[in-house]
Amino acid sequence: MKALLALEDGTIFEGQSLGAPGRTYGEVVFNTGMTGYQEILTDPSYAGQIVSLTYPLIGNYGINADDFESRRVQVEGFVVREAADIPSNWRSERSLHAFLKDRRIVGIQGIDTRALTRALRVKGVMMGAISTEETPEQLVARIRSAPAYGGTDLNRQVTAERAYHWPPYTKQLGDIAAAEQRALELPALDQVPRVALLDCGVKYNIVRSLSALGCEVTVYPCTASADEILSRNPDGIMLSPGPGDPATLGYVVDTVKRLIGKKPIMGVCLGNQILGYAFGSKTYKLKFGHRGSNHPVKDLNTGKVYITSQNHGYAVDPDGLKDGMEVAHLNLNDGTVEGLKHKELPIFSIQYHPEASPGPTDSSYMFETFVRTLTAN
Repeated sequence: MKALLALEDGTIFEGQSLGAPGRTYGEVVFNTGMTGYQEILTDPSYAGQIVSLTYPLIGNYGINADDFESRRVQVEGFVVREAADIPSNWRSERSLHAFLKDRRIVGIQGIDTRALTRALRVKGVMMGAISTEETPEQLVARIRSAPAYGGTDLNRQVTAERAYHWPPYTKQLGDIAAAEQRALELPALDQVPRVALLDCGVKYNIVRSLSALGCEVTVYPCTASADEILSRNPDGIMLSPGPGDPATLGYVVDTVKRLIGKKPIMGVCLGNQILGYAFGSKTYKLKFGHRGSNHPVKDLNTGKVYITSQNHGYAVDPDGLKDGMEVAHLNLNDGTVEGLKHKELPIFSIQYHPEASPGPTDSSYMFETFVRTLTAN
């Protein structure tokens, strides 16, 4: 079936339908990773976006039930050069096309993804639409009449519906899916580090990583109050990644301000940006964002350089930081802020994703550093 991808500047790409027929709309972004498409599809940080992958063959190892990063597919649409018809992997349960069709995700394949990537790099990310039903003129008109990506609070759409527990050493998706249904029925465990996680769009592997280090994690919706988060007396607080423009999340920033000085805090991606706002800074939108698995980041404290996995379209402005917060990590590609650290309080954050296995374990030490902070306080 024929499909079209249109950008807000009027550029049209013609290809074949991938997944479900229909139409969809979102901010068009690209990711340079060679693998990890299932994680990308289910990463809440991609809510509201149509994702194009630069690697030409996608779907060769299929889809399985264990590699989800959230309870559903989060992307608005999916773009690839070629989707593998016959996956080959012992864990594979279905093809990419069958999975997208089953989840009613509209995608497109067979287009020149290199040309699309160049367009987004030169002009910046743009709103776009995929359709198997409309003409090019209808697509472009719909894009130009629809709201922009940054004007919607996507975090309320992807956050947990209610608070729930993730016990220590829990890895399997089925276990946590059950935990979400149980909510707070499980009692807190004694003599293990207890982490309260504010969920603005958390990936399961962040909680898996904390669980693997022996932590009991209680996940709270992004609308939870500071009093609710502190009510179970956690040893530390994790601020999760998430989608959208952090400038729209004043209510989350206010909550975090009330948590400062009460417990150790670690932020990841959007959590880094939220902490920036809490300490006087603002964010700005990157031209085409950082999305991939090979971004070099320098730890200014040790001088070491790490290969990181990233997924964000905004960056912290370092000039506004105050009250003891300072830059701790820098991106070596463009010099943007990749992490913050407080001079006195046990508070730090990173813009990249240690749970995404870049390097493959270059930056997993960040979770270990956080857990050591919990046991030391």
